Amino acid sequence: MEIIGGSCRLGLWFVHVWWNDTAVYQVRFATTGLPGRVPEPIRQYCAGHVVNLSQLNSIAVQEDTVYGRIYRAVQQVPYGSTSTYGEIARIAGTSPRVVGQAMARNPVPLVIPCHRIVAAGGIGGFSSPLEIKEALLSLEKKGLRRAEK
Repeated sequence: MEIIGGSCRLGLWFVHVWWNDTAVYQVRFATTGLPGRVPEPIRQYCAGHVVNLSQLNSIAVQEDTVYGRIYRAVQQVPYGSTSTYGEIARIAGTSPRVVGQAMARNPVPLVIPCHRIVAAGGIGGFSSPLEIKEALLSLEKKGLRRAEK
């Protein structure tokens, strides 16, 4: 099955997605768009709607490795919520440092919502500019407020 790519807007950024009918293979953030379409749940998420993107398949969560365990634990963090590197480490049976390494190597941000993983004393890092992590957390809080009305 052919992998296709496309992008949608997320504020001042674009979300580039490479995917096919069975899985999302890569998600990246960029300042310029990429022609082509993206999966509808990602488009809805970027538009500010409350969407559970764990419904999208990624080979990263299927791996029987420590990273696979970490990614599956991260997918369980609800929309609009956060968890710490230490909390995810306890669930996955590893160290917070390894969780940070897995988040930095996450091939499918949004599908595996690494932006929801924060340091015990602050926001923590992010593989893309930190302002994107802040924007994603803000988008989710606003989405939840709209959904509650």
